[in-house]
Amino acid sequence: MQKYLHIPLWPFSQLYSGIMRLRNLGYDKGLMTSRSFDLPVIAVGNLTVGGTGKTPHVEYLLRLLHNYKVATLSRGYKRHSKGFILADKDTSAAKIGDEPFQYHLDFKDVAVAVCEDRVKGIDELQKQLEKLEVVVLDDAMQHRPVQPSLNILITDHNRPFYKDYVLPAGRLREPRTGARRADIVIVSKCPASISTEEQRAVQQQVEQYTSPGTPIFFSTFAYGRPVPVGSGAEVSKGVVLVTGIANAEPLKNYLIKQGYAILKHLGYPDHYRYTPEDLEELQELLHNKAFASASVLTTRKDAVKMIDAALLPLTKQLPIFFVPIEVRIMNDGDKFDQLVLQHVQSLVQA
Repeated sequence: MQKYLHIPLWPFSQLYSGIMRLRNLGYDKGLMTSRSFDLPVIAVGNLTVGGTGKTPHVEYLLRLLHNYKVATLSRGYKRHSKGFILADKDTSAAKIGDEPFQYHLDFKDVAVAVCEDRVKGIDELQKQLEKLEVVVLDDAMQHRPVQPSLNILITDHNRPFYKDYVLPAGRLREPRTGARRADIVIVSKCPASISTEEQRAVQQQVEQYTSPGTPIFFSTFAYGRPVPVGSGAEVSKGVVLVTGIANAEPLKNYLIKQGYAILKHLGYPDHYRYTPEDLEELQELLHNKAFASASVLTTRKDAVKMIDAALLPLTKQLPIFFVPIEVRIMNDGDKFDQLVLQHVQSLVQA
């Protein structure tokens, strides 16, 4: 029955799809202004609502481009502020948003900014940062006022865009044909065991919607050893998992394979803003005999919010660890790196 649930929503989906097609046509025909810039602007985005793994891929690019003066620019989803903000020592996750704050903490040499208007944001970055060489846009596939020099589309292997429907019948922000704007496609969250035959089958499906010759890569997540952010020194095998992300299943599957027993999973909505009451309830849970020796595992995205000034005194009392995550480009990783580096080098030299 579930596969037919989209049918009643189909008329509304067609209406929204038509609006997005007209919008894209306006930009494609030059009826609406789309601006390019005199430096490399790399956009990382997707066609769907929800997590496809954009953040780890942005971080991959930031590591790859470490020899350049780089800035990231995001909308700053669910931040408690407006306008252009360039992160500094007083910045918090509430001020600039979860992912930008994570970039700010983990990439000290990268300028991190947020602005709803990405054109204005890039202009401000160029004004305020001397010798800026590259801008990486986070979640900008549908922000058509900016014409990126390189457009990277991320699609989730578990729910690829070519099997999805436009809102509200599905999760697509625009029709599948939006993939034609991509210069590179990355199929994310692939199992490490994905076969060559399955990759070829997925590639053929993606190629139905992309421009001819668009390179398609496959990526997987690599998890690292848990990192303490609270009172714990060593992680126990019995854990309470706390997440506020779109899809925690890959992390849960990884932990189970590593021998962890997930005693309880506290799953909050994506981009959830933790409160002192949440951590106090977690503390009470750990006082329960069944969880007495348990550690608390979470994601880096969640951990950056738990070290906010209002929460830090409570966080320090709890055995909280975050599980680091990095992207690995499968098979043709060197080719992907070279495509990006050659693109940046050609524009920086010009």
